Amino acid sequence: MKKRRGLLSGLSGIVLVSLLAGCASGRHLQNRLSVLPDSSVLVPDTLGSVHLDMVFQLPEHYLSKRNRLVVVPQLLINGEVREELAPVVADASIYDKKLTRKQKIEGYRDRYDTRMKIDDVSKRIDIPYRSSFVVPDDMETGYVRAVISKDGCGECTGIDTIDIAQISNPVSLVDVKKGMNLVWIEPEFVIRPKIREGRGEARLQFLINRYDINMELGNNRQEMESMTQTLRPLFADTLAQLRDFLINGMASADGGYAFNTRLARNRAASAREWVIETLNIRPEIQKLIKVGSKPEGWWPVYEAMVADGNPDSLAVKQILTRYTEGNDDVQERYIRKLPCWNDIKNKYLQKDRKVEYIYSYTLRSFTTDKELLDMYTKRPDAFNEDELLRVASLMEEDSKKKEVYHTLMTYFPQSQVAANNLAVLYLRDGEEEKARHTLERLDSHSPEAINTLAAGYVYAGDYERAIELLQEVDLPQARYNLGLLKARQRKLNEAYHLLKDFRDVNVAVVALSVARNTEAKEIMDSVEDNSCLAEYVRALIDARMNNDSGFYKHIRKACEQESLRIRAAGEPDFIDYRGEAAFRKIVE
Repeated sequence: MKKRRGLLSGLSGIVLVSLLAGCASGRHLQNRLSVLPDSSVLVPDTLGSVHLDMVFQLPEHYLSKRNRLVVVPQLLINGEVREELAPVVADASIYDKKLTRKQKIEGYRDRYDTRMKIDDVSKRIDIPYRSSFVVPDDMETGYVRAVISKDGCGECTGIDTIDIAQISNPVSLVDVKKGMNLVWIEPEFVIRPKIREGRGEARLQFLINRYDINMELGNNRQEMESMTQTLRPLFADTLAQLRDFLINGMASADGGYAFNTRLARNRAASAREWVIETLNIRPEIQKLIKVGSKPEGWWPVYEAMVADGNPDSLAVKQILTRYTEGNDDVQERYIRKLPCWNDIKNKYLQKDRKVEYIYSYTLRSFTTDKELLDMYTKRPDAFNEDELLRVASLMEEDSKKKEVYHTLMTYFPQSQVAANNLAVLYLRDGEEEKARHTLERLDSHSPEAINTLAAGYVYAGDYERAIELLQEVDLPQARYNLGLLKARQRKLNEAYHLLKDFRDVNVAVVALSVARNTEAKEIMDSVEDNSCLAEYVRALIDARMNNDSGFYKHIRKACEQESLRIRAAGEPDFIDYRGEAAFRKIVE
């Protein structure tokens, strides 16, 4: 009775209609319904669907004339009913007549919309059946059984079950997230000259035709103090060696070109003397500070007129584009002849003159690991990208590596290596959002960074975006990762094509999924992996190759992992072992 109650509990959602008086004869329960093909093994397709195409065979005298047959196929996962499929309903002749009369007289509505009528129960009856269902993503193994009822008097009900098919899904052994192949970049440390450049300007006012800097005019004091404040760290830095320094005065557009050029140079020289005196620059460094002049020309005047919406700007532009040869004296001669000259002179000639400075310097390189580690704590700003990457590689703890990569990306925000490796560390810690944010900030991506970004999307469950990215990358790791994702989509042949050149447990599982058992065995024979998962895969191979001794050797080890022990009990490839006491002892 215990087994009977268990079977009844599996009939959730099935209503056994009781309409007819009289009992079904016990002899009819002795013959069993069968199904063709027998004990088939089904594999989900690329959409995760399983398709049933079978025939239920009713032997002679299986039903009495008063019977209703209800066959309900069920999907079971881990012994639990997860879905019930469309039922088969067949009514024998007397049952059909009484049901029809009940419908006409009492207005009875049958639970089942579709049913077939059996006129002669003495013959064997074949009932074709087709149905499809989608297996859950988390399904490892499962099977389809049919629950059979033959309703007679409504007080006693015949219950039977029959196994229809096993569902094989070995690819579910592949853990895509854990299997992602990340690329850690460890670049060669190369000592490179650290040449840096800088520039700035001071907008100064001068008395007409004078070049000395009067601190009381306009914002001269503020402009010069800003200039020296910018330059002070450079000349005070013991790690910096000045390469060149040029101060240019800007020549006015108004007046003779030669005169203005000399005047501008002298104004640059005044700025040079101010910097030397204020910063107390050593004589040997003073020699590197040069002065020059640059023609300012009339284009700034034109731009100021345009910004002001002055319609006379068009006449100025025509002169500037027509007279381009020689210096700007020719342009000035024609501009002075314009009717708007006084307006230009009073409103658009700049009152201040620009002093521009451009410089470059070399920072001392750090060559030994000891020096790198020591200087990193003191002057990380003095490091170039190669040196900071070397410091990161010297850190033993991941938290310290992260710290260095954060520092590196502060100074070199587009560093491909730093961004990739920092994202890898985030993914290892399960921080996929930080990993994606780190890589998405880059203006461009190296192949390694694209592969890591794709892994970030996999960790977040966005497999489609990951596939898009990986299809653009020509890296072995990217091809491997793409193969795992194709396997998850159950595009197994495509996955095998991508993975066949690799050798690990995941690839062996995919080989088994496309029935390439020999290739799977060759892979596992070459893999030095004795994990429970690897042993389970070896057990699958041995079961398919009828290697009983090898099977038991590997399945014992595999079932030390609880999840694999539970899976083994329902694994279709192990069906031939289920009746053996040794196997039952292992899985139970």
